[in-house]
Amino acid sequence: MEMRRPVIVAVDDEAMILHTVAETLKTDYSVRPFTSGATALRYLSDNPVDLILLDYNLSEMNGFEFLKNFRQYPGTEDIPVIFLTGSFGGEAEALELGAVDFIHKPVTPRVLLLRIRLQLELRQHRCHLQKLVDDKTRVLDEAIEKLRQREDVILNILARMTDLRDHDTGDHIDRTTGFVRIMVEQLLESPCEGYKLTRSFADDIINSAKLHDLGKIGMPDSILFKKERLTQEEFSVVRMHPVNGGKFLDFFMRQMDDSFLNTARDIAHAHHERWDGSGYPLGLKGKEIPLPARIVAIADVYDAITSQRPYKQAFPHEIAMRMITEGSGKHFDPHLVKIFEEHSEDVSLIARGIDGRQAVFE
Repeated sequence: MEMRRPVIVAVDDEAMILHTVAETLKTDYSVRPFTSGATALRYLSDNPVDLILLDYNLSEMNGFEFLKNFRQYPGTEDIPVIFLTGSFGGEAEALELGAVDFIHKPVTPRVLLLRIRLQLELRQHRCHLQKLVDDKTRVLDEAIEKLRQREDVILNILARMTDLRDHDTGDHIDRTTGFVRIMVEQLLESPCEGYKLTRSFADDIINSAKLHDLGKIGMPDSILFKKERLTQEEFSVVRMHPVNGGKFLDFFMRQMDDSFLNTARDIAHAHHERWDGSGYPLGLKGKEIPLPARIVAIADVYDAITSQRPYKQAFPHEIAMRMITEGSGKHFDPHLVKIFEEHSEDVSLIARGIDGRQAVFE
């Protein structure tokens, strides 16, 4: 198959110069000669080109004006432009605009051929290097995506193992994550002082919310699966699960400083703290409680209220929302409660879309 010949656009309002260029290059290249800069630009807007020979002193526009217009076309940044000029003092400005070389008139055919060949070889080399970079980047991106997918699978396995110890299915974490996502996305959309999130931090909160009850993995079956209401002694064991979850994640944080692990630890350890300081395990108050834990607290309690337990029926959405509202400024962060209320319909849709037989410890 015949190889495509490089296309060279020559722009010069002197017909004799164009004739010399065309005759010199016709054996190796496809030459497109233009005596008008405007006509050449119209051609270049719709046709590929490998190199441009450009006269600086065009009658209707100078070479700078032509080059500025040409560089506005997408995908032209790597196309070499060589100036043809009799006398020229604007080399620096031309180079800043993307010119790669200057050939003085009268044009010497051999010099012209050598300069063009050099620039086309350089461009081919750059394209080859760029392809190598793109190929390596694609392979790296695929490897990173595979690792990310693997991390997601491992995270979901761990989260569901935790949830299945406490519930009939793993749906509690799906619902809770859905409620958390609603609040987090609203904080991203409408940031305010003390509640500003980056996209990365927001994603960490949403994903690590799945691990909020990680500390329940080590709790006795006799407590987790007890059908009667817990005794005070048994409930004191339950109250240790935030401590255990925090310690579990602290162990891994000592091995790797990671924002996701830090967020997961804050949630696991503090999602039972209360805005008024009456929560556990540390009795933190107000904004002493990490923001991710304050977000998960609302989602977790709402799901507990609307879920059925062996000793209680599930409460409807309206009652659950009223209880969340009544907890504003006491149990919950008032600003987050307001967001939760504003998205009551979305919360209800998530709650209704999942079987309501699961339960969580308060």
